[in-house]
Amino acid sequence: MKEPIAVGVVGCGYWGPNLVRNFKGSNCHMRAICDVSEGRLKHMKSLYPDVEAVTDFEHLVNGVGVDAVVLATPVKHHYSLAKASLLAGKHTLIEKPMASSSAECEELIEIANRNGLVLMVGHTFLYSTPVQKITEIVQAGDIGEIRYINSRRLNLGLFQKDINVAWDLAPHDISIILHVLGELPQTVNCQGNAHVTSGIEDVTNISLAFRKKRFATIQSSWLEPRKVRDMTIVGTRRMIVYDDLQTHEKIRIYDVRVERPPHYDTFADFHYSYHYGDSYIPHIQQEEPLKAECQHFLDCIERGVKPLTSGHEGLELVRILEAASASLKERGAPVSLEQSPNLTSFLRRAETAKVLTPEPVCV
Repeated sequence: MKEPIAVGVVGCGYWGPNLVRNFKGSNCHMRAICDVSEGRLKHMKSLYPDVEAVTDFEHLVNGVGVDAVVLATPVKHHYSLAKASLLAGKHTLIEKPMASSSAECEELIEIANRNGLVLMVGHTFLYSTPVQKITEIVQAGDIGEIRYINSRRLNLGLFQKDINVAWDLAPHDISIILHVLGELPQTVNCQGNAHVTSGIEDVTNISLAFRKKRFATIQSSWLEPRKVRDMTIVGTRRMIVYDDLQTHEKIRIYDVRVERPPHYDTFADFHYSYHYGDSYIPHIQQEEPLKAECQHFLDCIERGVKPLTSGHEGLELVRILEAASASLKERGAPVSLEQSPNLTSFLRRAETAKVLTPEPVCV
């Protein structure tokens, strides 16, 4: 009988305990946890006494017999810890964003390719049933051609010390938008301000411009009195409103649209045509997205296939965040995302690699 995959989770602060809980409930062997805080480890040991707790990352990677490492640490540590994990021959799952720069992402992908390892990024919302349903509706053509997407992710805190609010909150929205549209933006604009901590923006507005005059706006804030998690997708035939804070009715589809007459002789003849139809709520089978994400990571290791949110997707998202940071410095000036020849060639190779044999590529 095949031994279950042994998993080690690094970081037991805000998000790590959720990962431990989900891996503990899966068909893997949740073997070890790692954190610099003895207090956090003591608390986790009280919940999971059979899981080994260590403060030394190198010991977790090389000394406890794990097959896969899951990183839930501050972003500034993602690259160094992921690199050490991959070089030690461990399949690696990194929480969003993948790293602090696209150059770091590219190096991690290259190491994973060379060693035939699964490299996956925690774009958790792509594993949620509402986002999967939205993608299904869009791909079926039910809402027509997408005109624009508007997204808001707002709350009071949690303030970060090493990244701004765009790097903290916007990855969720960017990953959903890229997945739904199925393409990368051509330009990125970003404006924002730092009100609480100098040099770390706590409110930002990002605009992504795509082909065919489509665009998406993303508002992120740590300064809002209300928690908001919503997205509106406006199509030529119908519109979708996605409110992740709703318990049961997360998606509502509106059969509304506006049309202009094909021709008219005088201004008096010109009238917009407003269509008001019914709205409906599609049935969605609720499942914890993180549970699906963790199981997908294990399945990719066992089957030797490319994850839905691979290093390739992590790289794309970090490139957009880099462009947003560059735009911020230029007071919202548009930044082009035209790919370099080397990156285009790399992404093409990554896209065609689906299985780990004979040349293992799973990023």
